[in-house]
Amino acid sequence: KGFSSVNFFLSLCRFQAFVYFASVFQAMSCGIHYLASVFMAVTPDFVCGIPGNVSSVLFYNSSESSLEDIWTLWTSTENYIVVRLENGEIWELNQCSRSKREMSLSLAYEYKGNKSIFSCSDGFLYDDTKWKSTVVTEWDLVCDREWLAKLIQPTFMLGVLIGAVIFGDVADRLGRQRVMWFTSAGQFIFGIAVAFTFDYYSFVIVRFLLAMVSSGYLVVAFVYVTEFVGIKARTWASMHVHAFFAVGVMIVALVGFLVRTWWIYQIFLSIATLPFILCCWMLPETPFWLLSEGRYEDAQKVINIMARWNKVSTPCKVSELCSVQQDDLVDGGMGDNDTSSTKKHNILDLFCNWQIARRTITVWLIWFTGSLGYYVFSLSSVSLGGNEYLNLFLIGAVELPCYIIACIGMDKLGRRNTLIPFLILSALICVLIMVIPQDFNILIILANMAGKFSIGVAFGLIYLYTAELYPTIVRSLAVGSGSMMCRVGSVVAPFCVYLRSVWIFMPLLLVGIMALLSGILTIMLPETLGKPLTNTLVEATEIGRNGKSCSEKTPPAHSDVALEKIEMFGQETVSNEK
Repeated sequence: KGFSSVNFFLSLCRFQAFVYFASVFQAMSCGIHYLASVFMAVTPDFVCGIPGNVSSVLFYNSSESSLEDIWTLWTSTENYIVVRLENGEIWELNQCSRSKREMSLSLAYEYKGNKSIFSCSDGFLYDDTKWKSTVVTEWDLVCDREWLAKLIQPTFMLGVLIGAVIFGDVADRLGRQRVMWFTSAGQFIFGIAVAFTFDYYSFVIVRFLLAMVSSGYLVVAFVYVTEFVGIKARTWASMHVHAFFAVGVMIVALVGFLVRTWWIYQIFLSIATLPFILCCWMLPETPFWLLSEGRYEDAQKVINIMARWNKVSTPCKVSELCSVQQDDLVDGGMGDNDTSSTKKHNILDLFCNWQIARRTITVWLIWFTGSLGYYVFSLSSVSLGGNEYLNLFLIGAVELPCYIIACIGMDKLGRRNTLIPFLILSALICVLIMVIPQDFNILIILANMAGKFSIGVAFGLIYLYTAELYPTIVRSLAVGSGSMMCRVGSVVAPFCVYLRSVWIFMPLLLVGIMALLSGILTIMLPETLGKPLTNTLVEATEIGRNGKSCSEKTPPAHSDVALEKIEMFGQETVSNEK
């Protein structure tokens, strides 16, 4: 039977609904901070500062009394402005230099006489018709300091990369709830702090920390909501996190259109975090993580809270779910599976055997390809022109139907069977764009949007697929390391676009090759649709062997039985309410 978006919302009982929407609301803030620099670091038109008071301004054949009237005529960085000062001096103002005319009495645009060239020691004059202030105008990040402006987004993405790995690992060690509280509080604190930084270097450092906590929250939130919803709603629960992220992108466009001063713009964007800060302390730890750590009493408390919220009179007992005998707890003889659950895990566990190692390499490649293709197609769409605020809004909005299609495909066809065709379709679209004549602009635009749509399906799907492919003890680490490869792809993407100078289709060729390779390797991954989450590496290894789940081949661990029954318990509460 089909499971639509409406059914997803209806399937969430009171407790799960509160936990889910509280968690994914904060994902909007992640989308906001990821794209905030699009308008914050805008470089407007500019020229060298004027060494005195201006009496008249000349631009080509247009004579004005102030520079503000000239900006509407500015068309190229090769342009210059001629100004007459009150003391009679005539200066030519270029973007990165200025020159004084030696023997000129008349104000004319063309001048063939002697000039004395000077640096822009008096600062710069900026076009403030669109933006009253940006970080570029705040600290004069132009000319020989232009490279500092270009480092703003790469340093942010570096923080995203590091934060995904660090907080993914910390969440497996200390729990999901603590990390979500810390990272959400960090987003608000660092987000506000960015607006009050006093120079470029403090700005970059605080933004780097903001990137780390934003990435950390997003990674752990995916794992958190996955572990709190049942098998039936897991697909839509995961994909709607992406939808809230896309809403955050649209909010950036809206706030950018309304607020044109960078530090006020940053404060308004950061306020979106505040509602979650006020209630995030109420979120419980997931029973999955508590059981994997052997904290059965704490897991029972969470289940009892779920029962009260959902008005279930007879909540299930952890002791019954796990069939744990008291003498096993005292002796600590709970078997190899339990020993592995209390062991501290690291990234090497993602390569513990050949099956898991091959799975990890393939998953990492998909993460990298999805990010690379997503940003290459996005950067190509910038050339569409028009209103930049509307363009960004549409870039966020186009992701919403993409995730709906991905959800339907994952529920109808399965995770792997949806991922493979969309990866290969992305490769085919890259080839199609290469053969379309360059004067067919509308067709090229439609093909690029189709490419972004198809790679977006794969990009959104891989979060949930990764969480389902790995056991509880390393799930956050697996998603975090995958997100790290995703960020590597986002850092490589701009350099890939620069290869257009070598051959105009080189970026598309690289994305097409990577998408085709990823699609072929995905064939070897197991299907996870309708299967319970695993708890140990042994069970995760058995997924997909001979088309059977691990529970069909090997006796499940105590905690894994509990986890599966907790999912069933969550679904039963819904039917009891109905």
